[in-house]
Amino acid sequence: MNLKHSLMAIGFIAPLLIGAQQVLTPELMWSMNRLGVQAVAPDHSALIYKVSKTDLKTEKSSSENFLLNLSTSAAKQIDLGKKSLVQWDKNGLYALEEGTLYISKDLGKTWSSFYALGKVDNIRISPDQKFIAFSKEVKLEETLAKEKYSDTPNSTGYIYNDLNHRHWDTFSEGRYHHVFVVPVGAEVSSAKDLLEGKLWDSPQRPFGGAEDFIWSPDSKSLLYVVKPKSGKEYATSTNTDIFAYEIGTATTRNLTEGMMGYDMNPKFSPDGKMLLWQSMKREGYEADKNDIVVMDWKTGVKKNLTEGWDESVTGSTFWDKDSKRIFFTAAFRATKQLFSLDAKTGKISQITSGKFDVNDIYAQPGERLLVSRTDMNHSADLYVVNTKGGAMGQVTDINKALYASITPASTELKMVPTTDGKEMGVWMVYPPNFDPNKKYPTLLYAQGGPQSALTQTFSTRWNLGLMAAQGYIVIAPNRRGMPGWGTKWNEDISKDWGGQVMQDYLSAVDYAKKLPGVDPERIGAVGASYGGYSVLMLAGIHENRFKTFFSHNGLFDMNSWYHTTEELWFANWDIGSPYENPKPKAFTEFNPANYVHKWNTPLMVVQGGKDYRVPYEQGQAAFQAAQLKGLKSRLLYFPNENHWVLNPHNALVWQREFFGWLKETL
Repeated sequence: MNLKHSLMAIGFIAPLLIGAQQVLTPELMWSMNRLGVQAVAPDHSALIYKVSKTDLKTEKSSSENFLLNLSTSAAKQIDLGKKSLVQWDKNGLYALEEGTLYISKDLGKTWSSFYALGKVDNIRISPDQKFIAFSKEVKLEETLAKEKYSDTPNSTGYIYNDLNHRHWDTFSEGRYHHVFVVPVGAEVSSAKDLLEGKLWDSPQRPFGGAEDFIWSPDSKSLLYVVKPKSGKEYATSTNTDIFAYEIGTATTRNLTEGMMGYDMNPKFSPDGKMLLWQSMKREGYEADKNDIVVMDWKTGVKKNLTEGWDESVTGSTFWDKDSKRIFFTAAFRATKQLFSLDAKTGKISQITSGKFDVNDIYAQPGERLLVSRTDMNHSADLYVVNTKGGAMGQVTDINKALYASITPASTELKMVPTTDGKEMGVWMVYPPNFDPNKKYPTLLYAQGGPQSALTQTFSTRWNLGLMAAQGYIVIAPNRRGMPGWGTKWNEDISKDWGGQVMQDYLSAVDYAKKLPGVDPERIGAVGASYGGYSVLMLAGIHENRFKTFFSHNGLFDMNSWYHTTEELWFANWDIGSPYENPKPKAFTEFNPANYVHKWNTPLMVVQGGKDYRVPYEQGQAAFQAAQLKGLKSRLLYFPNENHWVLNPHNALVWQREFFGWLKETL
């Protein structure tokens, strides 16, 4: 059975509106199926992927697994029961259920017990099946008052003596992620803690996973990523290293000693002779140029293959089956494309081009690559790419019925002159059935980051196609700070948050005002994080260009933000410290709080209570300032959300309040 029809044939996709066309809504968006690759066959002949769906009544997710034959593109459902896949290698398919690791030699038809692990995470089985690596939390500090004082069991106090006491959305309780290794057959309690006693994390918090440690093909070495710092040093540094633990000698060596930035995502070549990883040079700069470094595993000689390339490797990496090429994805001219890299010469060739994003690379069946792809109207599906010509063929179509019933938005990349004589790529996103003879309310979308790419991505929150579907034209500038337009363009935002970037925004708006369909009297500015900062900054300098503002988790007062955010390496590099003399512009000329006296436009603020990157008080202060100014303003507060909005009901409320505010004020 062909894959594109198999999902509907098994009844996984519920019937949707037939015949009549509709536009995308928040409810339809949240009803979409979502795809995730679970495991890839060692010979790249097949893979297992999961299709998940959210029940909007219960907020619970259900899923089904499919085995995809990469030769025929045929898929069939595979029942894993309560097991979660761990690994697929030459020895078989591994899965975990209730703390026990199982192995199957017949693709999940029958299973046999392999090892009892208990409650652990991120399991990696060595190729020779003699060792298992895993991570788990270890308690190393007493930060809870009730731990320090045994006679106060009801105390809720936390006691800290150093920074990094809270990160992303969690206060430290003195637990750290450590990597363990245990011989198969030994008691799990005898596993060796490779970070014993160290106040370090591997995998990295808050988003690291099993990609942070790998086995060498000969099973003699376990590599793991760690930032060997704690406390204030951790909060002000990005220096992660790749360590190698040698099984035979029980010794550890630092493979990236002296390399001071992020070193992440190690991967061995198929022949085991080379190791690659993604590397940044400068400590403290989390958005530094990301290069591909390779190391001869025998000699230890390293080479930066992309040092001379004027872009950054912002996506995934993948070794060619013959170990001679490396494939990678990177932001490029407002999209994310697939590239090849000669592992010997460093020659880079672009493989794909088009109005889409190539995201993850999963497998290499023959001369093709299997990748995931999105655009502003479509969530992730699997595609095959011809590595010689870049031709693409769709393999999965998990939302086929829904897409057939929806009229999509259209997108166009415009090149817009800037005030300093350069050109800036600006996505224009138009409503379904756009009529250039009509006038539409228009939104300036300010991207966060501030150095994250603005490409053909698909999101369940800041979804530009969804905004357009509600009748808005969206202006989305690749302003200063965006990757994909050269390293200088990407770096020019540092220490200049409120400078040329603001002029880039205004240039995009002034250009768009002259385009067909744009109503120059009804333009709003919206964004989150640095985008939220941008909105609050524009509120004081826009000279009546905008009719409404919407800021989510935006930075309002840079002085108070600096003293309450957690990853100080970011603040120190991007805006500087208020203790410098002279004080950096971020705390004076580029501080939104200093322009409240010029605010004259309605403002809505959204804030998460567990956002420790941009703490609650930033949103509270902006809302309070607007209220005291007598402006029409609104605060939407989610006590259980962090820098994002992850709970489906909260997400629906977010969308409804967002579009409701725009309808009221624009």
